[in-house]
Amino acid sequence: MTGIVTLPLVPLRTSQSEQSEMISQLLFGERVEIVETNEHWLLVKNPNDMLEGFADRRMIKILTSEQAQEFTYTTPHCVSVPLLACTNNENENMILPGGSLLPNYVDGKSVIIDETFTIKTGEQALSGEEAGDHFCRLAKQYLNAPYLWGGKSILGIDASGLIQVVFSIGGIALPRNAAQQVEFGQVIDFLSEVKAGDLAFFENADCKINHVGIMLNPNHIIHASGYVKIDSIDYQGIISSTTGEYTHKLRVIKRII
Repeated sequence: MTGIVTLPLVPLRTSQSEQSEMISQLLFGERVEIVETNEHWLLVKNPNDMLEGFADRRMIKILTSEQAQEFTYTTPHCVSVPLLACTNNENENMILPGGSLLPNYVDGKSVIIDETFTIKTGEQALSGEEAGDHFCRLAKQYLNAPYLWGGKSILGIDASGLIQVVFSIGGIALPRNAAQQVEFGQVIDFLSEVKAGDLAFFENADCKINHVGIMLNPNHIIHASGYVKIDSIDYQGIISSTTGEYTHKLRVIKRII
């Protein structure tokens, strides 16, 4: 079975309980594969990154096979600003997070089955941007967003979530976690060769990848640590703009774009 999200954000949890850990979030317009069902919970898989988790059954609209087939052949519009206002059939206000998908999008309206969502605020695209600058600009829209484990919106986001959402807006699908994202792209051997939009990955004491950020230039990085911010970086790692101390140990820099 297939489901679709028609709420701004849906928590994805490790078990069938509202008190369980949130491992990620599903964004408006994302489709999911339904692996298991029961009265209150669905075990779902996000085909965009293959992450599985439990979602409240009330938060997912289950599609018929015909409806699911219809969505297979449509390319949705991707929301490219951190927050976008819209209204539903009842003219109720909704705020959609960046990275949300708007299927069947025509003239400011997105139709999902029997419901029409009307966009109230627009988006602006800058022409003539280099690809790397474009991704950096998208990331800077999230500056000062609070850190939230498993979060994927400007109201709360984690390090790999920031990367996944920004690259999704830019048309590149990446896995959910930094340890998976590091498998993509070309290795950049020296900081002097870094370009805007490159990804820097960091390791913990056990040499496992546990953090990621977007390089703005060879000396600065934007990342989510406490909140989304810009810090200095050198060949050892990230240098806190507050304390001047190293906070993350650099492992590798990869070029995705």
